[in-house]
Amino acid sequence: MPNLGVAIVRQYQRGVVFRLGRLRGVREPGIRFMVPLADRMWKVTLRTVTLPIPSQQVITRDNVSIGVAAVAYFRRVDPVKSIVEIENVSDAIGQIAQTTVRNVVGRSLLDQVLTDTETLNEQIKVILDSLTQQWGVLVMVVELKDIQLPQSMQRAMARQAEAEREKRAKIIAAEGEALSAGRLAEAADVIAAHPIALQLRNLQVLAEISAEKNSTIVFPAQFLESARALARFVAEESGRHAASPDLGGTDAAERPDHNAPPSG
Repeated sequence: MPNLGVAIVRQYQRGVVFRLGRLRGVREPGIRFMVPLADRMWKVTLRTVTLPIPSQQVITRDNVSIGVAAVAYFRRVDPVKSIVEIENVSDAIGQIAQTTVRNVVGRSLLDQVLTDTETLNEQIKVILDSLTQQWGVLVMVVELKDIQLPQSMQRAMARQAEAEREKRAKIIAAEGEALSAGRLAEAADVIAAHPIALQLRNLQVLAEISAEKNSTIVFPAQFLESARALARFVAEESGRHAASPDLGGTDAAERPDHNAPPSG
């Protein structure tokens, strides 16, 4: 049909017409008439094309070998350049995308590849877009979709994550102990100021214990009080005896001497 002078261009296409090998212009969607046998039309789709970038082994800047796969989305914005400037634009973009992904990932650290993929995607997109503009192609999105790590690196990262979790758990436990010690110190100050609070606390503990199990509990509160009273009594008696005068220790100068001759 195109060689007979009639061609149908769909809405998502543009027709690039050559007459005897020379460019004659671009045809819009619809029924288009040309010079039979002299004109030839190449139809170019303007729809977005999904280009998978196969996985490839890349060595990062910190010497870790990983497998990286990606996907790119592009569309032709200049039908003439996409035909005249390059033979097969899809194959060209696929090859340059693989090279760009390998170069950008190879200049990055492993942690950056795993955690900062958005920055890497943007860098790859900018490089690809600057290269494909001369072909009449606009690269819209590039995404790293699969990153394969060696088994040894996966085990090392698992141990690192476990150690990090243990560190956080110990820090939280230490903070809890410090907070608990402060609260206990405040409680001790309150009990020291109000001794009856200790007895009330003891009764509360007894109530909690008795609610769990039916058992006989010997609570030596009265015994301890009796021991303290006995100790106070002994101390008071000892102080009293120490303060009373000793009859056997009267000064000899104060005693009358019956054997002494009468004075005068």
